[in-house]
Amino acid sequence: MKQIRNRLAWLMVAIVTVSFSLFLIITPTLSAQSSSSVEVKNYLARFQYIFQYILQAYVDEVDPKQLYEGALNGMFDTLDDPWSYYLSEDDMEDLNNNTTVGRYGGVGLYIARPVPVDEKDKGKVMKIPDQWPELDTTKEDLPFIKVVSPIEDTPAYRKGIHSGDYIIAIGDQSTENMTSDDASGKMKGLPGTDVTVTILRGKNIIFDVTITRASIEIPTVKEAMIPGRIGYIRIIQFSPYTEPRVREALKTLNSQGYDSLIIDVRGNGGGLLNAAVNIIDMFLSSGPIVSTKGRIAEENKVFNATSSLEVAADVPIAILIDGGSASASEILAGAFKDTGRGYLIGNTSFGKGLVQTVVPLGREGFKLTISRYYTPSGVNINGTGIEPNLKIAEPELNDEENASLKKLFEEHLVENFVNGNPKPSEQEQKAFARRLQQEEEITLPFDLLMRLIRGEVFRRMDQPPVYDLDYDPVLKKAVSLLETGAIQPTTGTLAQEQKQ
Repeated sequence: MKQIRNRLAWLMVAIVTVSFSLFLIITPTLSAQSSSSVEVKNYLARFQYIFQYILQAYVDEVDPKQLYEGALNGMFDTLDDPWSYYLSEDDMEDLNNNTTVGRYGGVGLYIARPVPVDEKDKGKVMKIPDQWPELDTTKEDLPFIKVVSPIEDTPAYRKGIHSGDYIIAIGDQSTENMTSDDASGKMKGLPGTDVTVTILRGKNIIFDVTITRASIEIPTVKEAMIPGRIGYIRIIQFSPYTEPRVREALKTLNSQGYDSLIIDVRGNGGGLLNAAVNIIDMFLSSGPIVSTKGRIAEENKVFNATSSLEVAADVPIAILIDGGSASASEILAGAFKDTGRGYLIGNTSFGKGLVQTVVPLGREGFKLTISRYYTPSGVNINGTGIEPNLKIAEPELNDEENASLKKLFEEHLVENFVNGNPKPSEQEQKAFARRLQQEEEITLPFDLLMRLIRGEVFRRMDQPPVYDLDYDPVLKKAVSLLETGAIQPTTGTLAQEQKQ
């Protein structure tokens, strides 16, 4: 069977660190269930016999550790689950290092591999070709590393890497045979060192980006007031610090007199389950928030809202989502949608509805999917994502416009403009957009050009604006609906929908 290791690097609904003693507590129950099966006993006896026979009789001497790890990898492969796998000593060390601030540098990306690597090709080094074949990310998943979302304020974000981009090469190696772990390892390194990645965007737009690694410290929440007494909260990641930061943000917005709210989880790759549950509980006074279901009784849980509210029930709320909203972000979006407490705007979310546990075994360990999570209406969105109430798709580009976009990225036209003018005024940005259309024959719509230019300018700022109301169509729509009173605070629908 093909070894499926196309898991999302760093991203989990929840990482439950289980001590070895807890593993021993669980094991007797499982053993008692298994010991009654003669078939299982026979399998275990045969496995031990085969293992010993290979060690003693194979024509060449075999490393028992290699044989052991190979057997475990094969066992997890049969589950056909990209999120369940054996963790070698090196894997466990990497997992621990991800939580050690400053020990490793990185670029700040959530990544996945949508198409698994064939076992026969795994680990093969492939040099980048002289000419890339025709590729199109808009048609289907490709056998490369996919960007789920860049982490805000990190090196990859500042370099303009987008959700949905493919990393088709790292340095001089193609990612075609790389697992997400392989790719993550190659992008790690000492802070201050560079790594060059080749990006595929849209229809055959290919360009190199050199990123300087840094110690990744992930921000969690940003807030601001939007004219019209609209509070805006962007949740960047669900960490242990997110819940108190959301409470602080709500207090700040309350002191400024907000009477409607936008919660933005676009590009939020997820994080801790409990953080999402506790935040949702601020908006609901009763009923289920999310439930988890597994084969072990302890994993069958229903997380219910408590009676206390941080936000009054008559405050209308818009939730912004996109394809980079994953895991805990989808728990939040699903709860708001199913309960009618919020109105979802944007694009379909990523689609990860599984919960894993990490079980250490000495210096090794394994990760295992132990449950699925379900939205309040009983839906598991794994592999499908959450559909917004109102979908606002990215504009479809014709062939001429796509060629212009390709030229824009491959020739680094916007990047070079900002390099030469790090703090351009609004008028200078508009003049550059017009110059692109007139002198460079870029046929993209003016608003899209301004969005690209402004995004590049904002990414270079130490303290960029929290939102861009001029050139963010999803945010503009949310503001318009809230300003006109169209979003109903207790049903999660539009006023005209309620009348029908």
